[in-house]
Amino acid sequence: MILSHFWGLLFRPKEEWTDIREHPPGIIRLYLGQIIWLAALPAVCTYLGTTRIGWTVPGSDQVVKLTQTSAAFMAFFAWLAILAGVAVMGAFIQWMAETFGSKPNMTQSVAFSCYTALPLFLAGLCGLYPSIWLTIVAGTIAMSCSALMLYSGLPTFMQIPKEQGFVYASSVLCIGLVVLVSIMITTVIFWGMGVSPEYIQVY
Repeated sequence: MILSHFWGLLFRPKEEWTDIREHPPGIIRLYLGQIIWLAALPAVCTYLGTTRIGWTVPGSDQVVKLTQTSAAFMAFFAWLAILAGVAVMGAFIQWMAETFGSKPNMTQSVAFSCYTALPLFLAGLCGLYPSIWLTIVAGTIAMSCSALMLYSGLPTFMQIPKEQGFVYASSVLCIGLVVLVSIMITTVIFWGMGVSPEYIQVY
């Protein structure tokens, strides 16, 4: 269902956002049927890429991989972080909505958070081939697409004027960056507690 919405958001965004607002799936169905699988996409791809393919150390032919146990732990925590991130963004979207004269429910807010993050989920496919340059390019494109969907879709979805929608979307974007930084800080804390990556060097 989410991919059909994605194509609709690309080619007829106004009608598609209206349809999502008026007919959102239930919160449980949204999570069990869509979000948990989308969140697993970058986690599983990165697990496979770091354990099966690995990456080359600059200036040498040495290939570095992660142990399967280490990569599995990191993939699991990344999956949980993404699930939590979608929920947190949905909660903030709903919380700020009243300020801009809109009253979406939690399901609608989480659905909006999920659909605008879809390009970021799909960018997780790049984890199959660990490369910092590929990650930077794919991440930049995905973030640009998500930002475009956010700024163009929020006024329609929340049924507010475009001027208010711009301010609202900018606030959501700032919160998204805060959530991303929080996830990174949490990762560093876990590393400090001993849940750090274990490397295998292949010559």
